[in-house]
Amino acid sequence: MTATYRVDLAGRPVVVVGGDGPALGHIAELLDAGASVTVVSETVVATVEDLADRGLIFWHRHSFTAADLDDAWLAVAATADPRINATIALEAEARRILTVSGDAVPTDDIATTGRVILVGGGPGDPGLLTLAGKEAIEKADVIVTDRLAPLAALRWARPDAEIIDVAKVPGGRSTTQDEINRLLVEHAKSGKTVVRFKGGDSFVFGRGGEELIACLDSGIPAHVVPGVTSAIAAPAAVNIPVTHRGVNQGFTVISGHVPPDDPESTLDYAALARSGTSLVLLMAVRTLPAIATALIDGGMDPGTPAAIVADGAMPSQQVVRATVGTIADAAREAGIKAPAVTVIGGVAAIEGLL
Repeated sequence: MTATYRVDLAGRPVVVVGGDGPALGHIAELLDAGASVTVVSETVVATVEDLADRGLIFWHRHSFTAADLDDAWLAVAATADPRINATIALEAEARRILTVSGDAVPTDDIATTGRVILVGGGPGDPGLLTLAGKEAIEKADVIVTDRLAPLAALRWARPDAEIIDVAKVPGGRSTTQDEINRLLVEHAKSGKTVVRFKGGDSFVFGRGGEELIACLDSGIPAHVVPGVTSAIAAPAAVNIPVTHRGVNQGFTVISGHVPPDDPESTLDYAALARSGTSLVLLMAVRTLPAIATALIDGGMDPGTPAAIVADGAMPSQQVVRATVGTIADAAREAGIKAPAVTVIGGVAAIEGLL
């Protein structure tokens, strides 16, 4: 009989040495467990930098030293260099600090098929990833991921899997879509199974269509594993249904990536204001004031209930409830940052769910 031991990491200081792909799954899983995470690395991928900028982790920008383990309860050796990982493990053992290592193992006998799988990861909680998505991650040779994917799910990857961060951080570091397409095609052409791992559903404002076309045009076999879209999941996580009998007969999902007065905007906000459906806004934290104004100018009652959910289904989840006339100010005062989903309509204030 094999015993299983569970360790309570809530509030405990954990040091993760390494700031690139192999560290992402460790960091996300530790955050899910409530640990106080410090990353030690001279450089980090964009997703790790974003977590530090948002105050979710600490980042010490230097190479590992023994002093980094001062006050640590657990050490995670997640660099790409086995020698450095071994040094960390030895130093931690000398201090009687628990250690987790992410060293790769030889993979000469692992077969590859040369294909791309577009996996929608859901809103952020690994538990909301589909079984097909989990299986794809477990078998992947290469995983091309970004900041909105449920990063803790990367712990399911093979130890030798190459993890590439292509995050697009609002106002920060960003990987172009052309570069992402190139990476998918290049690795698949070398005979590898490549998983493109992103948050929500790949085909809901996720550019999954562009990536699928790029692969198929290059002769790369590709298929899609649908994901749970944050447009539905984030509101549901705070008991907001996007539809409800007697309240509405539909919902409309729109991108708030550009404001209403931008030449690139193709939306008729006056029509949306009169549509009678709930409105679900994605990528609209920065543009929310302009969108709310456009809806009110289009005839929407300023007192229409509204709510914004940041980091939906994640440990850092935050919800702010207001009206369409006040939601932008309320979100700003609460310090709401992307990613966030906004719901406008009667469903945001159904009696008995608040």
